[in-house]
Amino acid sequence: MTENNQYIVSARKYRPATFRSVVGQLTLTNTLKNAISTDRLAQAYLFCGPRGVGKTSCARIFAKTINCTNRTPDGEACGECESCRAIERGNSFNIIELDAASNNGVDEIRNLTEQVNMPPQTGKYRVFIIDEVHMLSTQAFNAFLKTLEEPPRYAVFILATTEKHKVIPTILSRCQIYDFKRITIQDMVEHLEYVASQEGITAERSALEVIARKADGAMRDALSIFDQVAASSRGNITYQSTIENLNVLDYEYYFRLIDSFREGDAQKALLIYNEIRRKGFDSLFFINGLASHVRNLMMGADKRTSALIEAADDMIVRYNEQAVSLPLQWYYTAMRLLSDCDLNYRTATDKQLLVELTLIRLSQLLKPVEPPFDRADYLPPLGNPFKQPTKVASPAPVSPAPSAQNATTGPHPSDVKEEKAPNAEKLSVQESKNSTGAAPVRQRTKHHPGLNSGFSISEAAATTTVENHNPAERKDRAFTDEELIEVWNEFATINKDSLTLSAAMQSSRPVREDGATFKVLVSHPAEQQAFQASMRDILEFVRGKLGNDLISFNVHIDETRQGEKKLTSHEFLKKVVAENPLIAELLKNIDAEMA
Repeated sequence: MTENNQYIVSARKYRPATFRSVVGQLTLTNTLKNAISTDRLAQAYLFCGPRGVGKTSCARIFAKTINCTNRTPDGEACGECESCRAIERGNSFNIIELDAASNNGVDEIRNLTEQVNMPPQTGKYRVFIIDEVHMLSTQAFNAFLKTLEEPPRYAVFILATTEKHKVIPTILSRCQIYDFKRITIQDMVEHLEYVASQEGITAERSALEVIARKADGAMRDALSIFDQVAASSRGNITYQSTIENLNVLDYEYYFRLIDSFREGDAQKALLIYNEIRRKGFDSLFFINGLASHVRNLMMGADKRTSALIEAADDMIVRYNEQAVSLPLQWYYTAMRLLSDCDLNYRTATDKQLLVELTLIRLSQLLKPVEPPFDRADYLPPLGNPFKQPTKVASPAPVSPAPSAQNATTGPHPSDVKEEKAPNAEKLSVQESKNSTGAAPVRQRTKHHPGLNSGFSISEAAATTTVENHNPAERKDRAFTDEELIEVWNEFATINKDSLTLSAAMQSSRPVREDGATFKVLVSHPAEQQAFQASMRDILEFVRGKLGNDLISFNVHIDETRQGEKKLTSHEFLKKVVAENPLIAELLKNIDAEMA
């Protein structure tokens, strides 16, 4: 191969030579062209943005254009005058480039400033391009400041950086700043198609999309990957050859996984994951890819957010088609499960088991097994990951809800001999206060001094059973306000160990706002916090009793009482005890005192 026919990589061969050929920076290049055409040139420019988006290329095009003696009507360099040809050959004295990554000391900057004093021999301007300027030392920055602030009229400085935040503010204040954006997948694919046509290479659009996605917004990286795939596929770039060469997981796996989640087929999901592992893909890479796929589906579920999917048009259509097969709430929980898996992956002892458990949970979100062991609403709240939610036993066909006595096979607690220590009652209450979960929903017998207030496992199982309602019939059963108040009072009674909550429920009454939405007014922030902490249990109890899953409560502080004196927590507790004789009697019986 002769020197003239020597192979040149695409990143160099197709490097932009005019503003028109810069990919994905139309607004920015138009601004630079307008500045040149109106002769409004600044003394210093700062080009910042990710790697491979055209910062240095634009700097060279800018330098060539301002020195061109015969610019085109649209403001581009002619490429034929002596100045343009010298710049293209790389032997022009009007462009001085400095790589600050390897020349970041004071001496290099002093040499540069000395060259500033030399006027151009041909052309109007001398352009000084400093690449990776953020790597200059502090002393070098300080040595450069004076020259940058008051350069000769013929000197133009163009600084390029990928990390603008590392450039000192005194430099930033002396420059016009241009932010280069990441190049979109669509723009990259179109440019790669042009390069393929020029090189006589056949390429599938889906394969070019994989290359563009792998490049992550950098056109230079995309061209380098394109050369790699073209070499391995002998000029015939197919989707299959591309994903094999780049070790990219086929997105068909993700579509199949989503189908298995929708069908509740955990075994199918595990088999797909095993197939992926056999192909040698890293599990963390797989989890992140699945999270990205779920994110795209969530965007495609709403027409307003479909534009946020970075993919080819045919892929966006597939995302939209699969997105409508799942409820929107599924995406929220799925994203959270995948995020938790990603966070826990690095510290997990058995990483494969962690991923498999995540896939099982995703499969159980829509179709939980009986009894439900891993439903979405059993996940810990986002605000308190250590709180264990109350689990309700599987519904069983019964007529009226049995009492605690009838539900157990053992004797009633009142028939049991007193065998506990004197402080057992106080200990039971203390354990209830230290519990991380919400107030327990269970039947309680009337308290008597000396009576063991604990309850057996069989009693707990019987009293936490919700009245039977077929899930298909428990959607929106109609109910009256009187029925709601009755269930409301029942919950307050059986949870009187939670002093603040019980008192708040007895002094507040829910008022229907719209349909099954009720407003609750309280008089103190402590009452509002008590409601918020136990709202999960309240809704579970009330919805189960009334057979309506749409019931909700909005708890607000009563604005009409703002003028009243605000009580401290201690004063508020004393007020609650004074207004509730039962609570006062409870405190007396368990020998409790208010500090």
